[in-house]
Order: sequence, then structure tokens, then C-alpha cells
Amino acid sequence: MTAPRIFEPEYYERMRQLEATSWWNAGMRDAAAALLKQASLPRTGLMLDVGCGSGQTMSWFGENHPGWRTIGLDVASEAVAAAHRTHAKVCTASALLLPLPERSIDLAITFDVMQHLPLVGGDRQALGELRRVLKPGGHLLVRTNAQSFPRTGDDTAANFHKYQPAEFHAKLEAAGFAVLRLSRLNALLGLAEIPRELEARRSQHTEYHGLLADPSTQGSRLSSLKRAWLSFEGRLVGTGWRLPFGRSIVALCRA
Repeated sequence: MTAPRIFEPEYYERMRQLEATSWWNAGMRDAAAALLKQASLPRTGLMLDVGCGSGQTMSWFGENHPGWRTIGLDVASEAVAAAHRTHAKVCTASALLLPLPERSIDLAITFDVMQHLPLVGGDRQALGELRRVLKPGGHLLVRTNAQSFPRTGDDTAANFHKYQPAEFHAKLEAAGFAVLRLSRLNALLGLAEIPRELEARRSQHTEYHGLLADPSTQGSRLSSLKRAWLSFEGRLVGTGWRLPFGRSIVALCRA
């Protein structure tokens, strides 16, 4: 399979398939659940999903927190159209300008959005917007790319950036968040991605390579074991561990 690039229709179709079938997405949802346990969420509230894609994170959250309402937004009309099939409250909007009033959200979730924002201050602006719309004491759960091997430089054409944990921690605090948990994730299994990234760099000659993962059968024994390991890493991070390496960064913050 080719690697579709973000904002192309093929990208969102591949992402929908991965969200529904891959061990990585399932394991990351398990890790997100472990982090959210530390937030001690109330029985009711309003959750905002920034970069909601096809709405599967909203569905997952709603199944686990049935008393909560959810709102989703995405910059891509293809993603919003897909999310509309199962969620009424979704709209086309940018993380840089959230169409919501101040102090209106109890929990904001944003997965794999920060690394795709404009390189000159885009992440700072988005974090500022998230801080603006969160109620005092509300929480932010965020996941983004981590700088790892092979080291990836900024791709100005694709607005793509990989973070060091200390860099991301500093930006969260500068936006006014109290960082409760922050760590790398996908440490052990992420090592298997190194050959794929090296091949993509050789063949594409760019820093940003698009969505390299292929849909797989989640029900296989190997996939189940991989999900279980990623879930274990997530539980470690939820209890306060900081993993020394890994290809993603996850953070739980309080406004």
C-alpha cells in the first residue's frame, strides 16, 4: 500500500480502517483510559474531541462515560462527514480557532493533531485555545509524535514536527496547564517501525512520510498480545512512570 498524506481523502479512509481494526489504536485507547482514571472524571460533563476524524474516539469515550455529552471538530470535511454518520454534534473547524465560548468544556481530547499544525506557533495557539475553552479544573488529554530514531527534521511543506518530551512539557505549562502525567509511549513495539521509516525516507526523500501503517486483523493472537503490551505501558504511565523511549507522547493536564 502507498502511504496517504494528511488532508487527502485516502488518508481519512485509511485512518477509519485503522481506528476500527488495528491493535495500535485499540492499545492506545486502553492507555488513554488508564490516564483518564487519574482525572477522576465526574459522572456527567462535556467532552470536546479536537481532530475527531471519523468520530471513533467520541464513540469510545461515550461508551465508557454514558453520562457525558460529546462535541467533535476536524479541519477536514471528509472526516466530519464520516463522523456525522454516528454523531450529531460535529463541525468543520480548526484547532487554532475553536468555535466555543470560554470555560465551556470539562474535558478536551486531541490525538495526533499537534504534530500537523503550522510550525511557526501553531501548537502554542492551539494549546492556548484549549486552555481558553476548558473550565477551571477541567482536563486535557493529548497524544502526539515523539522524536526518536531515525531522527526526523521539521517538514515545512507538510507542517510536520516531532516533539521531545521536555519541549512538549514546556509548551503545555506555558499555555497555563498543570501537567499531571507526561511520558513517551509505544516504547518496545515502536522499535519495529524503524525499518519502515528508514525505507520511507529512502524512497520519498522527505521528512514527513504520510500514514505508513496498514490495516490489520485485530482479532489475531499476535495483535492481541501487542495490544496487551501497549495497554501495559499505558498503565505504567498512568501510575506515574516516564518511559525512557517511545514513538508517541501522551499527557494528562489540568486547566
